[in-house]
Amino acid sequence: MTGLGAQMHALVERLYPLCRSITGDGVRDTLDIVGEYVPLTVHEVPTGTQVLDWTVPQEWNIRDAYIADATGKRVVDFAASSLHVLGYSVPVSATMPLSELRGHLHTLPEHPSWVPYRTSYYTPDWGFCLAQETLDALPDGAYEVCVDSTLADGHLTYAEHVVRGRVPDEVIVSCHVCHPSLANDNLAGIAVATFLARALAEQTPYYTYRFVYAPGTIGAITWLARNAQRIDQVKHGLVLACAGDPGHLTYKQSRQGNAEIDRVLRHVLAASERPHRVVEFTPYGYDERQYCSPGFDLGVGSLTRTPYAAYPEYHTSADNPDFVSPAAMADTLAVCRKACAVLDRNRRYRNLSPYGEPQLGRRGLYDALGGRSDTKQAQLAMLWVLNLSDGEHSLLDVAERSGLPFDTVAAAADALLGAELIKA
Repeated sequence: MTGLGAQMHALVERLYPLCRSITGDGVRDTLDIVGEYVPLTVHEVPTGTQVLDWTVPQEWNIRDAYIADATGKRVVDFAASSLHVLGYSVPVSATMPLSELRGHLHTLPEHPSWVPYRTSYYTPDWGFCLAQETLDALPDGAYEVCVDSTLADGHLTYAEHVVRGRVPDEVIVSCHVCHPSLANDNLAGIAVATFLARALAEQTPYYTYRFVYAPGTIGAITWLARNAQRIDQVKHGLVLACAGDPGHLTYKQSRQGNAEIDRVLRHVLAASERPHRVVEFTPYGYDERQYCSPGFDLGVGSLTRTPYAAYPEYHTSADNPDFVSPAAMADTLAVCRKACAVLDRNRRYRNLSPYGEPQLGRRGLYDALGGRSDTKQAQLAMLWVLNLSDGEHSLLDVAERSGLPFDTVAAAADALLGAELIKA
């Protein structure tokens, strides 16, 4: 797992310099790189397209931006960090005094060496983000201001990767691709999703897994609008974000609160004995709020480490590749893989010999357990599976009620299936 962590971190470092937004070439460049890891189907949705209650906005691209002093020295430079420009800044070329320029500058006085991340997606504006200590060092005088950007009709871009399963019913795994140089809040989720897709592709899962790489809010809304007719196919889902910071894992439940994905993540996290938190749904945060909007009400939860806006580095230049670790991303990936394994194996069965306890020894089931360190537990799992295989209880129900590990319960079900004592 350490090797996978290092590979995910390398992907984060590679994506970090790109200037992403809710539209534009930065998103396309990001998806091109992700496409080297997993094949993607890229969708382009034209400006002006109605998507639910929203409209796809104009496309924003930027070539250069800076603030230069009287000597021509760039005191703030987009080339140094994509965070330095207010996202979706309209073009500007002007010279103005610092007193006028200050109204377009954004800083974090409480963290004077950090650069904030700010956007103005739907209100035409321009601005720069810089460290407070940089601003404090600027003398009065005239400054040249340049934002070489375009805001014009174009497209919103998102992509999908599908791992075909044994059934067409889907699990969606969603991550946002709209943030610029922010390693945890954006890139770590992209990396974990991508390596989860690669892991699932090495097997044939029960469900079909659809990975959605889309800009936050407007991208998820666009995906929902374009898939509304087949939304019943989505049985479970998970939004991945903030997947690489040093905090403990946090699972935010779906709007339903007890959807199967909620029960699976609660079980997996508790059984792992990792420090973790499970929190209730709120209609604020990442794109789980779109998938869980009342008209869709999908069973989609959100897995993060430290949650949205709950760490000082959030939406600042301090959220850089040094802030995320290979070990943390590997840990997040391990929980995702385990959750997928439980989802895929969580079936309901019917006991074919429900009148009294069937004779397990005659079928060689007890002998098959010989030598196992958990023989007693495995025997008990068989009895629990037989007792609750009434077509109403799933294997997760059995594990929760018995207090036995899910893997032990699933292994018992496999043995009983082989002996033709239960059927799906």
